[in-house]
Amino acid sequence: MTIEEKQEKSLMAQRFRGFLPVVVDVETGGFNADSDALLEIAMVTLKMDDDGYLHPNETLSANIHPFDGANLEQEALDFTGIDPFDPERDAEFEIDALTPMLQTVRREIKHYGCNRAVLVGHNAHFDHGFLRAAIDRNDIKRDPFHPFSSFDTASIAAIALGQTVLAKSCKVAGIEFDNNEAHSAAYDTFKTAELFCFIVNRYKDLGGWPLAEDDA
Repeated sequence: MTIEEKQEKSLMAQRFRGFLPVVVDVETGGFNADSDALLEIAMVTLKMDDDGYLHPNETLSANIHPFDGANLEQEALDFTGIDPFDPERDAEFEIDALTPMLQTVRREIKHYGCNRAVLVGHNAHFDHGFLRAAIDRNDIKRDPFHPFSSFDTASIAAIALGQTVLAKSCKVAGIEFDNNEAHSAAYDTFKTAELFCFIVNRYKDLGGWPLAEDDA
């Protein structure tokens, strides 16, 4: 890639090879993305400043009605503390929650001149599976996320911080983490976003990015 081509691309597009990282977390009624209920979903978009540092940007979140016929495992509900049928949850149907979220992601892709979004998650395969299942279930077209690539902060944190648990990874990184707020999709997503930004920015400070022109 020539210097001129790099200058035409945003720093975000340059940093992640045309991908836009978007942090996602879900809370569910079990572990099977095809049969178990999606109960909460949150997304955090990211922004990059003029110096190439990454920061959390906009938080989008929704409580979700279990889809028709969804399985609910009591063990999962006990773990998250979610009552799917609590009227005070102000829950939305999957299609109503996902449509504006995905529109926001597509807008951010365009803003940064990226090609697609890539999901960032703590144990990302789990979150990506439930998101893709909900998108397929509701016949949503133009899924902005890459179909199989993702950035897993559990793996990244293991390399960078020697921890795989979100709360412990945040503690090592100096990021405040309240265990009483954990297992809320909105809270966990924002903390995952802070952790991802910390590691990316720390790598930059250590000289890992941008690469020297001869290595790029």
